[in-house]
Amino acid sequence: MAPRGEGVSNSEAHDPAPALVALGQSRMTPEERISVLTDGLHTILEQAVESPSHWQVLLDASATLWRYSGGNVALLMMQMAQRGTEEPTLVAGYREWERHGRAVLKGEHALWVIAPRTARMQEFTLPDGTRQRIRVGEKAPRGAVDDGKKTVITGWRGQAVFDVSQTQGTPLLVPRDGTGPGVDASQLFGLLTEVAHRHGFEVHVDAAQYGLTSGYTDFAKHRVQVGAWLSTEERTAVLAHELGHVLLHGPDDAVGRLYGSSADHRGLAEVEAESVAYTVLRAHGIDRGPQSASYLAGWADAVIETEGGVLAEGADHRKLPASRVDIAKSVLGRVTAASKGILEVTHPPGFGGKVPSVDADPRLNQTVSYVGVGRPAASIDGPTIAGPGV
Repeated sequence: MAPRGEGVSNSEAHDPAPALVALGQSRMTPEERISVLTDGLHTILEQAVESPSHWQVLLDASATLWRYSGGNVALLMMQMAQRGTEEPTLVAGYREWERHGRAVLKGEHALWVIAPRTARMQEFTLPDGTRQRIRVGEKAPRGAVDDGKKTVITGWRGQAVFDVSQTQGTPLLVPRDGTGPGVDASQLFGLLTEVAHRHGFEVHVDAAQYGLTSGYTDFAKHRVQVGAWLSTEERTAVLAHELGHVLLHGPDDAVGRLYGSSADHRGLAEVEAESVAYTVLRAHGIDRGPQSASYLAGWADAVIETEGGVLAEGADHRKLPASRVDIAKSVLGRVTAASKGILEVTHPPGFGGKVPSVDADPRLNQTVSYVGVGRPAASIDGPTIAGPGV
């Protein structure tokens, strides 16, 4: 039997985003649902600016659900909190769970995420040199040159999904975070070095020190420097931080320039880089807490300072995020996108919140195959998660 998938539980406990309670209305139109989701995300981001601890909670959830966008991570986390249950760990649609031999438990309410509406479009260059895009199958403009087909986003919709804790059926053997002997820091350092190479940067462990920093990114020389005096664990954390700069603060990135740069080592750029490092390391089971505290504690002040800087610049920054919430949304999206780019190479335990196809990932078979840094497995069966010692 299909579940009552039209909303979330209206629990009063742990309800930081009251706007999302409206998703419980079963007769909501698609437009109304998107409006409610957007309002809920706005509330979540407002609270994140008010408190660094809220920001860190979002990063914690992003480390588990790293295959999801930052906005959807926030929405999933808050809806699960409203239910008064554990945080989401593995999320899929109703039919997707069926394909994996699992059924949504009767009476469970859906979680909602924002998904794109897409359409297949044909692109043309017109005789006057301008470009035009029409839906595939429509009549081509006279004299136009066909530039090929492309899938584009035409709008947004609410998509119903369910956490694994809301399902039962065929057991899934998955890597379990936070258990086992821990991450081999030297191996992870090598994987992070590979990420740098893919972006055209060489990594050097050097005794020379730039200012008072333990690491430095030089965009002109395409070089990342990490202090030779650091322990292996510290080098790994510093390299993850510098990769945040590599992916987010290049000289051609207008938003990156607004937030600061690796050369300046200031403002929101530093918070972004450390947020990437925190998320990546936590996904691999490393708690960066004490080292990250000083960076993340300045999160709210950095957002407010950036907002003031945009307003002072006036019209020159019209296309850049200007309001406090817009800046927070931008940072969350940038941090989670950069983290995903790194984690797709370093292969942390778990699935990043999304269930891959059985053919694409051997970890969905009854035996577990790890790539990169491995962890003990947990068997997910029904609404509970059972594993060694549980």
